[in-house]
Amino acid sequence: MFTRASRGTDGFEEFARAGQRRLYRTAYLLCGDADAARDLTQTTLAKLFQHWHRVRAADHPDAYARTVLTRTYIAERRRRLRDLLAHTPIAAPAPGVGPELTVTLLAALAELPPRARAMVVLRYWEDLSVETVAELLRCSPSTVKSQCSRSLATLRTRLGDACLYTTRS
Repeated sequence: MFTRASRGTDGFEEFARAGQRRLYRTAYLLCGDADAARDLTQTTLAKLFQHWHRVRAADHPDAYARTVLTRTYIAERRRRLRDLLAHTPIAAPAPGVGPELTVTLLAALAELPPRARAMVVLRYWEDLSVETVAELLRCSPSTVKSQCSRSLATLRTRLGDACLYTTRS
């Protein structure tokens, strides 16, 4: 029978406890849904556990975890979108207007494509540099800049009057 030490999982529980909340917050911003964010966080932790020897050896395990989370989100969204396109006609999304700016912002974020949404969340919520986001998503820094610029313009358009709340002092 294997023990934890023999499988090389020493320290995983501590890492998971310390980083789970941060991973969940990022997952929630990516998914916009609490249940989906919990599922994404658990899937990410399962993948990290499976490859714990690599995570533990990494220079920045938190960055490694965030990379796994982001790539898992994008892969799942692509899979769902592919299934949706294969089985149902696409209808125009209803405009998301909520009583709170947070709800409105999450609805607008949900309308962005998965990769663009990931770039905006990583760049502006996680406050990562353009180069770091580009490395995480395996693209060029200019792609990150242009996608973030387009995504922010789209968010401004969709939010309309809600943007006024963020610019008033």
